[in-house]
Amino acid sequence: MEGERRRLSGILSSVSLLCVLLDLQLDGLLAASHAEIESHLEMGRKLLAAGQLAEALSHYHSAVEGDPNNYLTYYKRAAVYLAMGKFKAALPDLSKAIELKPDFLAARLQRGNILLKQGNAQEARDDFEAVLQNSPDNEEAQNQLARIQELETNMQEAEASADRRDFTNAISFLERVIELSPWSPEARELRSECFLQIGEYSKAIMDLKPTTKLRNDNRAAFLKLSKLYYTMGDHEESLNQVRECLKLDQDDKDCFAHYKQVKKLSKQLESAEEYIKEERYDDAIEKYKSAVKTEPNVPVYATKAKERICHCLSKSKRPEEAIDTCSEAHQIDPRNIFILRDRAEAYILNEEFQKAVEDFQEAKEFDGENEEIKEGLERAQRLLKQSRKRDYYKILGVRRSANKQEIIKAYRKLAQQWHPDNFQSEDEKKEAEKKFIDIAAAKEVLTDPEMRQKVDAGEDPLDPENQQGGGGHPQQWPFEFNPFSSGNFQFKFNFN
Repeated sequence: MEGERRRLSGILSSVSLLCVLLDLQLDGLLAASHAEIESHLEMGRKLLAAGQLAEALSHYHSAVEGDPNNYLTYYKRAAVYLAMGKFKAALPDLSKAIELKPDFLAARLQRGNILLKQGNAQEARDDFEAVLQNSPDNEEAQNQLARIQELETNMQEAEASADRRDFTNAISFLERVIELSPWSPEARELRSECFLQIGEYSKAIMDLKPTTKLRNDNRAAFLKLSKLYYTMGDHEESLNQVRECLKLDQDDKDCFAHYKQVKKLSKQLESAEEYIKEERYDDAIEKYKSAVKTEPNVPVYATKAKERICHCLSKSKRPEEAIDTCSEAHQIDPRNIFILRDRAEAYILNEEFQKAVEDFQEAKEFDGENEEIKEGLERAQRLLKQSRKRDYYKILGVRRSANKQEIIKAYRKLAQQWHPDNFQSEDEKKEAEKKFIDIAAAKEVLTDPEMRQKVDAGEDPLDPENQQGGGGHPQQWPFEFNPFSSGNFQFKFNFN
């Protein structure tokens, strides 16, 4: 019996010793854990002060994980979120800090301020009133309660004005609402709709865009933005916005249907522009016509297509068609300098230089700094001046777009017609001689690429005033002929 008591006593002593050792070990672990948490908090504080927010946040995460019941840790992490502009992420931490310490006034003030900026007036009021119950003289809480009252009054007035379709007055009230609650999706959505109703599309977009982040899974806002951009003619941005909607839900029927329409139109417009870059103007024209068929209900695309078709016709040297199409486009969009530019170029091709000058001058009034317009005006003025003197194209009776073969063919016909040997009387010979010289000069100039380029730029390469030194006779005829020599004329000319 005595032995049994001794054995039991030994066991109890061993257990007691083990418990003491475990307690000591646990105390050591707790001390180490506490030291580690303090280290994270201290590092977080230093990094926050240094502006290294992401690194500070990482240390506060570790501190929260190490001590999930420390209200101050949540509050400090919320401060980092706020510094990063992540007010949504800050709210749960502030709420947890208040849950752990209901009389934590700093956290209540901070949460109340966020709720007020979100437009959550009643929840914000609850926080500020709770602060005043504990601290009746708290000036910040008193001021914020007054702002909440102002917010609610202005919002009510804005909604009433919008219901009366007095959108301008509603916008005025909403301006103050958004000053007080810049993160309120309801206020921004309402103002966006008011701007939309009065035709201020760009302002409507500016208000609607933030709501895609202020609300979770805001597919409706992305779709509305896409449709607004589409209506304004910005098909590329329209496509970007509807893709954001599909990222949130690829099976969204409304977004997918709109995506297909925008995608088809965008592809046609992009292909048309590629054809223009490749100088495939007929293909570009067909693509623009197809785009109008794809979207017949949004006028901006028909207007854009007409403008670009005008450009293609001018570039492909079809002046009559270009003038007609450009004139139609000009009636729709009279301040568009590119339509005026392209019509001016078509007038030049049609040898209507005065009208070309007028179009370039009108374009310059709208954009006086555009170098292309200034250069075009100077060229048209030179061509007008030149047309009143010697016009080599008119001499041969060819279009300004005529190729070398057409020029030579016209020259041969006229040279044979006006050869001085074909005429008998002295007066007739002199008239034919003059005509023949002009015909030969026109052929020489227009078959020489460098001289023809000068002519097309509004210069006369055979004008003595344009010759270096100003002296001598500049004409180099393609035949052996001296019109000033006496005796019978002997013409030896080249029909090539």
